[in-house]
Amino acid sequence: LSTATALYPRLTAQELVEYFGRLNGLDEATLKKRVDDIFNRLDMKGFRDRRCDKLSTGMKQKTSIARTLVHDPPVMIFDEPTTGLDVMTARTIITFISDCRDRGKAIIFSTHIMSEVERLCDHIGIIHDGKILADGTVPELRSKYSEHNLEEIIVRVVGPLLKNSEA
Repeated sequence: LSTATALYPRLTAQELVEYFGRLNGLDEATLKKRVDDIFNRLDMKGFRDRRCDKLSTGMKQKTSIARTLVHDPPVMIFDEPTTGLDVMTARTIITFISDCRDRGKAIIFSTHIMSEVERLCDHIGIIHDGKILADGTVPELRSKYSEHNLEEIIVRVVGPLLKNSEA
């Protein structure tokens, strides 16, 4: 899931999520259960009948997540899922992703927000120009770089490369 996903403007949030559930082969009973569950977990009940062209940024992001995950995939990929969102919507999304992880889903999560990394990630890869420069658990990276602050670790890992590319 990326923040750049488009929604069908004439469909309501619920119609859109149901449409994608049907595209993924869900039968009607399973679809109803999954839609109700995901709308509850993402706090979407208040706008389920609102057309997508009338949704706020946070509502659109929640709807994108719901439509992407309605079929309950075993692996979930999130690219900057909280970018541009208010604190409460971002918290709802992070809690939802955390719940998915706790239910045994494999989560691949890209972000620049280190508090989200600390809350969600069991294993971290620091990537620059398509290359993994460092990886490990949070405690492993903190120990390896003798640094508690994850942002500082990233600066230590990526910073020298940026300086070399400027030379």
